[in-house]
Amino acid sequence: MNGIVPPFLLERLADHAEPAVASCAQQTLAVDGSLRTRRSASAPRPTFATTATAGAGPQRTISDAGGSTALPGRTARREGDPATGDRSVDEAYDALGATWQLLHAAFGRDSLDGAGRPLLATVHYGERYDNAFWDGERMVFGDGDGEIFGSFTAAVDVVGHELAHGLVQATVDLVYQGQSGALNESIADAVGSLVKQHLLAQTAEEADWLIGAGLFTDRVEGVALRSMAAPGTAYDDDVLGKDPQPATMAGYVVTSSDNGGVHINSGIPNHAFFLAATAIGGPAWEGAGRVWMDVLEQRAVAPDADFAAFASATVAAAAARFGADSRERAAVADAWAKVGVGLDDASTAADPAVDDETVRVERSGGLLGRVHVAEVPESALPDPERERLEELVDSGALADLPDAPPKPDAYTWRIEISQRIDITVGEGELPDDVLSLLRSILDRGDSRR
Repeated sequence: MNGIVPPFLLERLADHAEPAVASCAQQTLAVDGSLRTRRSASAPRPTFATTATAGAGPQRTISDAGGSTALPGRTARREGDPATGDRSVDEAYDALGATWQLLHAAFGRDSLDGAGRPLLATVHYGERYDNAFWDGERMVFGDGDGEIFGSFTAAVDVVGHELAHGLVQATVDLVYQGQSGALNESIADAVGSLVKQHLLAQTAEEADWLIGAGLFTDRVEGVALRSMAAPGTAYDDDVLGKDPQPATMAGYVVTSSDNGGVHINSGIPNHAFFLAATAIGGPAWEGAGRVWMDVLEQRAVAPDADFAAFASATVAAAAARFGADSRERAAVADAWAKVGVGLDDASTAADPAVDDETVRVERSGGLLGRVHVAEVPESALPDPERERLEELVDSGALADLPDAPPKPDAYTWRIEISQRIDITVGEGELPDDVLSLLRSILDRGDSRR
């Protein structure tokens, strides 16, 4: 189950002061958790053709769950049927068609599998469900809570993103964990953005490179879920926190949450795609998009590929399509270099924190008993924060704080820095400046359990 809204955002909303918002997020998390449990094993990789069928066209069926979580729901619109007047049904129908058109017109591909696979979707899933996902067979859309999120059929790139998980499943079938999982998410973002750009006839320079623009209501200080042009800037909100995506390997987040940070670290290959596309120029589906699609269709990487392996495959694909001395190949190679991914040293790229101390901050307790965790390389912290942290460690100020094991309904902080320090302190024992520093670090890589 691949949802467009990362679990760490939903977990923040689950603590919202407004009971209606918190309840919707909690219910969404519960549904998502149960779906992940049921789909713990990957769907079998289907066979596919690489050329479009003559006279091919999309085969869409939109179903309506009517607020339930039973799939598929009643059939609401089939291929060729007129608009129904139900906005979600008709938006889903149009967006599935836009995705099929991109694949067919730009890449000569008939649907997700290249062999005309029907495109299925269900709308009005759950009660105020705050997500949209690909379940291995179909797209599923919630209506949103109306307070933080609107309807998930409103953004064509969200539909393209989720369908792209089906494209990945039909080709390289990247394992949804760690760097291969982040690549899975990044490819879905890239395809989703291309769907919107193709629909609007935009060049790479004209596109906004935002994922999920329009999903947030006016209450949220943010423009989208993610930004491929500037990862880490899509939102900065009192409730949702700050967009945690890094743009380069210097900010790579080491975490066991969110399947190893798949929704966070996808910012790095996202930014590489943006840099390559804009350096090549023109319609992105003719440049970087064509290169990335070649890697998928030729299954040029293993399912557990890391960033370095995928980067090498894209550079090779650019050379094969455009020439070894082409500006396209140079643009792709330069893009990966700018985000800090090497082409040939996979071991270094796979573990960016090998020579870098890891800072782990955990806040636990409170009435809900939630645990908030951030694990980041120390080098990823801004200079003032890193210098202040080093000062606290070197001076012994942290080690001198009174030890406080976790207590029911009380907040405690655990601070670990590689092998140098591991302490647990009651929140009330922390000086204001130290508490502010720890909160800032937590916001940079917060995941909750």
